[in-house]
Amino acid sequence: MSTTPRTAISPTRDENYAEWYQQVIRAADLAENSPVRGCMVIKPWGYALWENIQRVLDDMFKATGHQNAYFPLFIPLSFLEKEAAHVEGFAKECAVVTHHRLQQDAEGKLVPVGELEEPLVVRPTSETIIGDAFARWVQSYRDLPLLINQWANVVRWEMRTRMFLRTAEFLWQEGHTAHATREEALEETMRMLEVYATFAEQWMAMPVIKGEKTAGERFPGAERTFCIEAMMQDRKALQAGTSHFLGQNFSKASEIRFLDQNGVHQYAWTTSWGTSTRLIGALIMTHSDDDGLVLPPRLAPTQVVILPIHRSEQDRSRVLEYCDRVANELRAMRYADRPVRVHVDNRDERGGEKVWSWIKKGVPVRIEIGPRDLEKDALFVGRRDRGPRDKESIPRAEFVANIANVLQSIQDALLERARRFREQHTHLIDDKDAFYEFFTAPPAPENAPTPIHGGFALTHFSGEVELEQRIKDDLGVTVRCIPLEKSEPGTCPFTGKPSPQRVVWAKAY
Repeated sequence: MSTTPRTAISPTRDENYAEWYQQVIRAADLAENSPVRGCMVIKPWGYALWENIQRVLDDMFKATGHQNAYFPLFIPLSFLEKEAAHVEGFAKECAVVTHHRLQQDAEGKLVPVGELEEPLVVRPTSETIIGDAFARWVQSYRDLPLLINQWANVVRWEMRTRMFLRTAEFLWQEGHTAHATREEALEETMRMLEVYATFAEQWMAMPVIKGEKTAGERFPGAERTFCIEAMMQDRKALQAGTSHFLGQNFSKASEIRFLDQNGVHQYAWTTSWGTSTRLIGALIMTHSDDDGLVLPPRLAPTQVVILPIHRSEQDRSRVLEYCDRVANELRAMRYADRPVRVHVDNRDERGGEKVWSWIKKGVPVRIEIGPRDLEKDALFVGRRDRGPRDKESIPRAEFVANIANVLQSIQDALLERARRFREQHTHLIDDKDAFYEFFTAPPAPENAPTPIHGGFALTHFSGEVELEQRIKDDLGVTVRCIPLEKSEPGTCPFTGKPSPQRVVWAKAY
């Protein structure tokens, strides 16, 4: 007889992490594949999660002086050609519109006709089209700084896709700013990196490392690229946000010029920064377990779900009335400066099925209420950061009064658990052979997925692009970032040359 614990998600993380990820999305009803190859349909629960992410970030952007605008989905091919490194970096991912209508042929099939004078690229990113607008909007130093953000969709024609992590079309925000001086633009770049890091840790409960990309990993056309990197439960890194100092590269390509205080024409200094729906993938892989999705309370679409338990019609009306009363009391409370989000699940389904459906959706707090709970004026409470059978009876008034503390304790527990996991799988390595061994997968049975291995390796690095590419070819590993928190100088284990500090190596999404 098998003694293996039963889980709601099969396979488990240890058995097949990639398939586990897909099954968590399916069980939580977050999204599904669409008829269009490489694209997904984001379902209501997944989109509500994105709306919460969007709402918080939007408030943070506006608090730092940014305004929202919207720019065209289609970008003239000639715009991309203005910045050489930019077009080279995105050329292989571009979807291109070449015709402007359809017409039936002799067999009744629709065929494209009306070839465009100039092909239009479906937005992979908006530096060039926004640069064209900035060139009109910026005339004087009085027009600066110009701080703009847009919420949009973008298309990058990925060949190998995975929902929320890498799809041909995805949702994101992209900030674009123009400044009078290099110093102001760099300050903006770092300010927005800090916004992303704060959001990741305080709202997603996801610890991140702030750092700078190497030359080989830099955004095409940028002078410097900064990022936040997080460790997923398969020990791979996920880039959760980037902030780019573009220097004057794009302003010269787009002719973004202004008259300074001395009446001299100057090129503006620009930045861009963005994050996307891959944050949902990050949430899944940072917190979820073998029973499904686990959501941090600050972002959960529903923070508390109330499950009426009854067997007779007489009990049903009494229990539902009590559940509605508890729901209204909880909604009157506030957490993270917003009313507590509560849902009463009065569907006509078996209690056990309803409980497990909400466990798999990741709702932070479940309350089961039956006739005996009414008699005691108490609630039977389970927390998603604990085991599914770890529940306790708590007096109603006490629980309602304490709900903000309960939700924050779950938020804190998830962050601390993720931080401990990252620390456990982060290693200082000073030897080339040990480095290669660390990132080499142990043998796996035939036709079995690669076992989870590796993590973050902190090594010294002398910085050669060719060396980084060789290690990437050998192991599928890259420098995820040069941490802003400096370490001691040392010697590169690959070249024997001096290294100013350690860098973070990892396999990545």
